[in-house]
Amino acid sequence: MESRTLPPSLRRAVHGLAALLLTAGTSAHALVIAVSEGVSYEVSDSQIAARFEPIAEVLSKALKQPVTVKVLNSYNSAREALKQQQVDLAFVHPSHVALEAIKGGHYQACAWTTGYTDYKVSFLCKEAQPISNWKTVAGKQLVMPDADSITSVITRAMLREQGLQGTAVKITNTRFQEAVPFYVQNGFAAYGATAAAGVIKTWKDGGGKVCAESRGVPIKQWLASRKLDAATVGAAREALLGLAQSDAGKRALSTSSYTGFVAPSNDVEASLMTWLGI
Repeated sequence: MESRTLPPSLRRAVHGLAALLLTAGTSAHALVIAVSEGVSYEVSDSQIAARFEPIAEVLSKALKQPVTVKVLNSYNSAREALKQQQVDLAFVHPSHVALEAIKGGHYQACAWTTGYTDYKVSFLCKEAQPISNWKTVAGKQLVMPDADSITSVITRAMLREQGLQGTAVKITNTRFQEAVPFYVQNGFAAYGATAAAGVIKTWKDGGGKVCAESRGVPIKQWLASRKLDAATVGAAREALLGLAQSDAGKRALSTSSYTGFVAPSNDVEASLMTWLGI
C-alpha cells in the first residue's frame, strides 16, 4: 500500500518513524582511528591494520558505534590528517608528530603505551668509555635513521643541548634502524644513533659499546580529537586504560603486540615540546 493511501494520522506516524531511523543511522557513523607506526621499520599497512582491528572492536563496544582503522604510512600524511582533524582518534608512534598536534590545539593526549614511556636513543660506538667531552664529537660522522623519525629528532635534541648544532657533526641518514650498526662496525661512522632495543642488544652482544644515552621520551601515544565530546573522549580513555584488566582486552592487546596503556602526563609533554624544539 502506498503511503498516500494511508490515513493522515498513520501517514504522519510512518514519516516520523522513517525520520527517526534516518537520524539513528546518521548518529551511528563510524569513528576513525588513524595509526602511524613509524618510518624506520619494515612493516606493511595491512599488517599494521590487522594488529589494531581487535582494539578497534573493543572501542566500538565501549563507544557503542562503529570504529574503523586507517593506516597513515608517512609522517606527512599523519600531520595533514591531524591538522585537518580528519580522524577521531589516533595512535601515533613518533612523539614529535603527536606533540605537534597537541600544541596546535587540534588533539589532546588520551593515553601512552605501556613499555614505551621511556624511549631512549643510544649512541653505538667502538670506544670503551662514555663521551665525557662532547667537543670531541664535533667533525665526526654520525649515522641515524630517517631524518623525520623520532629517533633522529631526539638525537638532534641531544646534540643541541651539548652545543653541537647545524653542521658541527657530519650526519648520514639511513632508512632503517637495523642498518645503523653496519656503518659503525665498518668505519663509515664514528657513532650510530638508534633506539631499537633489539639493535642495541645485538650490538652489545657482539662486543660493541654504547657511549651516550638520551633522556627518556614517551612514544606511541593515543590522541583524541578536540571535536569529540568529553563523554566520548572519557569513554575511549577508560576503554584503553582498562584493556589489560579484562580477558577480551588482553586478547586484543596480544594481537597488537602491546601490553597496555597508561594515563599521560601533560607536564612531561610540555617539557618535551621545549626540548625537542616543537
